[in-house]
Parts: sequence; structure tokens; C-alpha cells
Amino acid sequence: MLSRLPYRVQIPLGLSLAVVLAALLVTAVAAQIFARTARTDTLATVDRAAQLLSAQSLPLLAADDIWRVFALLRNTAAFLPGAATGQARAAVLDSEGRVFASSAPQLLRTASALMGQPVNGFTLPSPAAVTKRLRIDRPDGSIALVEPIRSEDGQVLGFTYIEVDAPVFAADWAALTEPALIGVGLAAFILLPAGWWIGRRMTAPVLSMASVIERLGRDEPARLKEQLPHTKDPELGRISAAVEQLISEMQVRQQAERRALSAERMAAVGRITAAVAHEINNPLAGLLTATQTLSVHGASEETRRRTLNLLQRGLNQIQTTVAALLPQARVEDRALEIDDFADVVTLAHPDVSHRDVKLTTAVEVESAIRVPSAALRQVMLNMLLNGVSAAGEPGAVHAELRADADRVSFSVAHGGKTLTAEGLQSTVAAESGDDPRGFGLWVCREIATQYGGGFDVDDSHRQGTRLVFWIPNRETHEEPVVD
Repeated sequence: MLSRLPYRVQIPLGLSLAVVLAALLVTAVAAQIFARTARTDTLATVDRAAQLLSAQSLPLLAADDIWRVFALLRNTAAFLPGAATGQARAAVLDSEGRVFASSAPQLLRTASALMGQPVNGFTLPSPAAVTKRLRIDRPDGSIALVEPIRSEDGQVLGFTYIEVDAPVFAADWAALTEPALIGVGLAAFILLPAGWWIGRRMTAPVLSMASVIERLGRDEPARLKEQLPHTKDPELGRISAAVEQLISEMQVRQQAERRALSAERMAAVGRITAAVAHEINNPLAGLLTATQTLSVHGASEETRRRTLNLLQRGLNQIQTTVAALLPQARVEDRALEIDDFADVVTLAHPDVSHRDVKLTTAVEVESAIRVPSAALRQVMLNMLLNGVSAAGEPGAVHAELRADADRVSFSVAHGGKTLTAEGLQSTVAAESGDDPRGFGLWVCREIATQYGGGFDVDDSHRQGTRLVFWIPNRETHEEPVVD
């Protein structure tokens, strides 16, 4: 589940969980240590009580003063852990191991034999077997301590006997829970924000780098370089350097593509200029003939009228051809208009006439066109010339311009040799951008890619080939720059 979260959340959350787990682990270890320490402290208290009881009961036992022994046991047993709840008791035994006096007469009855007898499921050693202090750890966790009481000459006058039940040694987890929870809460309150802050600082360079990588190809390379994070971390530094190198290479590639687009534009202008030269020469020849006729037969009113009409038609034809050609030689910032399509058709007319091709057109505009005219004119001219060339002689070509609120598309269909999607890919895949057909299909693909559109073969077209170019119908396109 943690792996599905974003990296910017994984690290802070992981550090926070580590803090909580560490606090819980420390608390658990501290509780275990406290429980062991509590048992050690209890045993030490029992040992001191046994020493005190042995030392003070010696003269009383020698004097056979049972009442003072009872008082001593009552006072000494009060210091034993668990005595208040009846879980600890003490007794003084005579030399034969019988109870002389005890702090709990109902359990350790006076004159009852203990030494060598089973007590609470465990048999005590005989009096002769106890020569020094003996602690008996029973299976249930309780203990019994027996210590001989010796006179100054080493004679055993009796024994000190202390019992402590198992619950006394059990850790009081209820008492430990409250301080443990308080400790965990304080650790979480202090360390969780610190861990989250450290985690966010650790992931900040990674997030910045991811943001830069996401915008590769969409934002200006210079701006992306400025936004690359600079860190002293060696691993992140290597990644940042690699991304910066990639941006530099993309910048060089974009500049090369723009130069190629500009060169292709001017090459297309050169081809069209040569193709329409005779379109201008024909009316010019007529104009020269008309001026000669006017100079010779200018006296006739009818001759002057007919000659002037001829001059006007010839000049209009030249004006139409030049007006269609001029926009191809400059980069425009205005939106595409329907008249631009008509200009492109005019420019392609010499090739259409020369190759005996029938050209039909269609325009379907449902929304305002907001795409730049310069790039679209170049695409339409390249695709139209390609279609005319591939249609065969005689052949037919159909060009169609469509526009709606979402996209602008231009398609050219011809009945010539079928071009598959794989064939189009191989045609435009040359690294240098050279188009094997010579009509700028590579340029069409690059312009479509640059403007976030597409350039594909229509697989549903059955006879011949239909190429479709489209880009989003918006004003935020990045216009190609001519270097």
C-alpha cells in the first residue's frame, strides 16, 4: 500500500512510522527492563529483611521470648513486598524446623513442621541440609528463603523463613501503561513533525526534478534549466546533470528542426515559383502584344476598349498569382482564413494542369479558426503537391479543410498508389528530415507534433490514399521560429 503513494508522501510517512515504531520499541524494552529490575529489587529487599530478622531474632530465640518474636515478625514483615495483600509472610523456626512464630499464623501455624515437609507444592530441605542462606525458586514464580540463625559459637538455634508469592514479582503493566503512553505521545508529538519536515526537505529536489522532466518538450529549455534543483547530494546531482544534458540536446535538436522547417518553407517557395513562372509569362506576353496593338491601332475606339479589357484581365491574373505566392515567403502571426486555402489551391494549379489531374475541394468550418496561418499554409501546400504527384495521370485529388471548436484538420485523398501507415512512417523517419518524395511530408509530421496534433494515413479510405493532418484549434500554439 505504501508503494502506491507518491514519493513526496512515502518518505515523510515512512520516517513518521519509523519514529512511532522506535518509540513503541523503546517503551517495550524499557518495560521489560523495569520488570526485571523490579524483581531484582524485590529479592534484595527480601535478603535485607532476612538479615535483619536473623540478627534481631537471635537473642529473642535464645531467651525463648515468643511474644517479642511475634512483634519482631509483624514489624519486619510489614517491609516485605506484597505483605499488605497477604502475598508475603515471614516466620522464625526452631532448630528442628518447626514454626516458633510467624507473621501469618493462619498459614504458618505455630509448632507445625516445615523443614523437610512439602510447602505449597515444594518440599523444603531438612534442617541438617541448610548450612547457609538458601533461596528456593519455585516453578510458579514464587520464592522461599531459609537462613540459619547461629549463635556466637556457631550453634544453629533456629531458622529464618520468608515466603513471597509469584504475583509480587509480576510486572504491574497497568501502572506501566500510563507513563508508556505518555512517553510515546510526547515522542510522536515532537518527532513526527520533525520527521515529516525532514522528509519533505529530502523529497523537494526530487519533486522539482520530476516537474522539470514532465515539462520537457513543452516549455522553453532555458526556463527548464533555471528550474533544475541544485543539490549537494551526489546521486541527485548526477540525475540533475543528466537532465540538464538532455535539455541541452533537446535545445540543439529543436533549433535544427526549426532550421529544417524554414529551409523546407523556402524550398517549397522555390518549387512553386518555378512552377508558376509560365503562369505569369503567359499574361505578360499578352500584355506586350496588347500594347503593340494599341500603339498601332490605337485610333479606333473599339480597339482601345478591347485592348484595355485584355490588359485588365492579364494584370488581374498576375495579381492573383503573386498574391497567392507572397504569404508563403513570410512568417505570419495571424489566424488561418478560408482564403488561405484558396491561395494554396491557386499555387498548386500549375502542377494540377501539367499532370492532367482533376482537383476538387471542400470546406466545412463550424467554428472560428484560431491556428496560425503560416504553418497551415505550408502543410496544405506540401500535402496538396504530394497528392497531385501521387495521383497519376490522369488522376483525381480531393482536398478538404475542416474546423470545429476542438480541432482544425486538412486532408488530401487521391486514387493513386496506396500508402500504408508503415509506408508513411518510413517516408518521414529519415533522421535528417529529408523527404524521399520531395514534398515535405516530414515537415507536415514535425509541425503536427510541435502543435500537439497528428499526421496519419486514414485506414478507412478504401481506394488510393488519404492523408489527414490535424492540430488543436487554439491560440496557444508555439509558433516556429525562423533562424
